[in-house]
This record gives sequence, C-alpha cells and structure tokens, in this order.
Amino acid sequence: MYYLVILAVGVERLIELVVARRNAAWSFAHGGREFGRGHYPVMVAMHTLLLVSCVVEVWAAHRPFIPWLGWTMVAVVVAGTAVRWWCVSVLGRHWNPRLIVIPGAPLVRRGPYRWLHHPNYTAVVAEVAALPLIHSAWVTATVFSIANALVLTVRIRAENIALGYVATATEPAVGHHAKP
Repeated sequence: MYYLVILAVGVERLIELVVARRNAAWSFAHGGREFGRGHYPVMVAMHTLLLVSCVVEVWAAHRPFIPWLGWTMVAVVVAGTAVRWWCVSVLGRHWNPRLIVIPGAPLVRRGPYRWLHHPNYTAVVAEVAALPLIHSAWVTATVFSIANALVLTVRIRAENIALGYVATATEPAVGHHAKP
C-alpha cells in the first residue's frame, strides 16, 4: 500500500509540472522574468530522489508500518498537499515551482498568503518529513529534511529578492511589483 502512496505522490507531482509548464508559458507571454534558474533543477532532483529513497529504504531496510506514526503522517501529507493546492488555486496562472515574476503584478494577500509569505514551502517541509515516516523510513526523512532546508534557504532568499521583500545591492526593496 505504501508504494501506491508514493506512486500517487509521483503522479501528483507530474500533474504539477504540467500545470507549471502551462503557467510558465502564460507568465512569459505577459512579461514574466525568471529568477533562480540554477536551483530549480536541484529542487526537482531532490524531490525525485525523495520518492525513490522512500521506496528503497522501506524495501531494503524492511521498515515497518507503525500505525500510530503512519496514520498521523498520512494526515500530515494530506494536509500539506491540500495547503499546496490551495496556494496553486489562490495564485492561479501565477503559480509555478519555477521563480517567474511578472513586473507590476500585485502581491497576493489572500488565502494562506494572509498569514505567511511562503505557505507553499511550509507545506513542503511538512510533506518531505512526513512522507517517508508513513512507513518509518526515518533515514530518508532526516536526510531529505536537511537537504530540503538547504534548498529552501537558497530558494526563499531568491524569491524574497524577486518579490521585493529584500533589497539587492543594486535596487531598493519594493513590495508591489511582486508575483501574486
């Protein structure tokens, strides 16, 4: 059953990539500018390897399903996925795992963005930790939580600059030319 969960998450991620490709084309057609291109392939590779590692650790190390842990982590993954898709729906065509900003677009302040600058990343942190723990793959949960923290440190810094939350050395901070 766990392998089917991992397969479902993989299919869901492929659907995200289809939506992202469509949204990227729309954003570029509306003057979008991409930031942080160098870290995007690292993010994709990390998330792909996470799924592979979930399967390999459970299979190779004979990790057991511990009901109290497993069902709790299923709830965390479902909640994280719901929050991520909430972000996708609120951002609409502006949503993309690539960092594409349309100059002059207003900053979104509704949905989960009322409370957090980066609610999607909060959900991803929970998912990365919880998905392996559904079947007690604690090594994968630990290694990929650390890798995700490193990737998100670079990503959030780039996104904050792109959205105008943080001034770069050459331009002042602004708050209204940001990706919704």
